[in-house]
Amino acid sequence: MFRLNARELLNKLKWHPEKDIDKVEVTIIHRGAPRDRKTIDGVDIGDIGSKFFEVKQHENSVRIPYHRILKIERDGETLWEELPK
Repeated sequence: MFRLNARELLNKLKWHPEKDIDKVEVTIIHRGAPRDRKTIDGVDIGDIGSKFFEVKQHENSVRIPYHRILKIERDGETLWEELPK
């Protein structure tokens, strides 16, 4: 069975209107945050590059590498989750 990686899923959500990325929450590893986790709202996601996705913060953007993504959810449903190692 084929499983989309995090980048492929974010691209699919961004470019297919029925899969609205604005409804997505992406949980990432963020050192120093409570439990070393941070949740990003899909509305703040900008460009989706080959190695990073951009998150808009005020007038700037921050690049987040895909390997830091732990989970992608929409309306409380988990769409993608990092496989246990």
